[in-house]
Amino acid sequence: MMAGQAPVRILGLDPGLRHLGWGVIDAAGNRLSHVADGTIHTDSGDDLAKRLLELHEGIAAVIAQWQPDEAAVEETLSNVNPSSTLKLGMARGIALFSAAKAGLPVEQYLPMAVKKSVVGTGHADKVQVQHMVKMLLPGFQRSTADAADALAVAICHAHHAQTRRKVDNAILGIRR
Repeated sequence: MMAGQAPVRILGLDPGLRHLGWGVIDAAGNRLSHVADGTIHTDSGDDLAKRLLELHEGIAAVIAQWQPDEAAVEETLSNVNPSSTLKLGMARGIALFSAAKAGLPVEQYLPMAVKKSVVGTGHADKVQVQHMVKMLLPGFQRSTADAADALAVAICHAHHAQTRRKVDNAILGIRR
């Protein structure tokens, strides 16, 4: 990490009811480093309430183990199947709730913003995103597509948060 600048630990979450990806990175200025990643799986044969509880407990365990400072969640876009969209929205709600319950500030990013931040274009495909995550986070060995997507969300947040901090510092400097 850069001297004099404390790293910010960021938890990225890629919501899904069957597979919820998570990724943790440290960011200090422009320097990013991979900390951990994984996927929380639920059994599609279980009832919805049990699956949502499993997602919450899984996210809570990740937060307890890796102690992130901030969280970022990918926003859900609607798709053709209203039932699938609703279930994905519930998983996203659990991701937001779990991070907020742990006291983390939580930001949300559209999939196109995540892709643009990581690849440079909002219309990148999953393979391009996964390749760039690997390039941006030396040491990351792709575990699952969901985990790579979650790391992309964390990277997106790191870039946006750094810009926000610079703007805030500039405004504070002007006001002094």
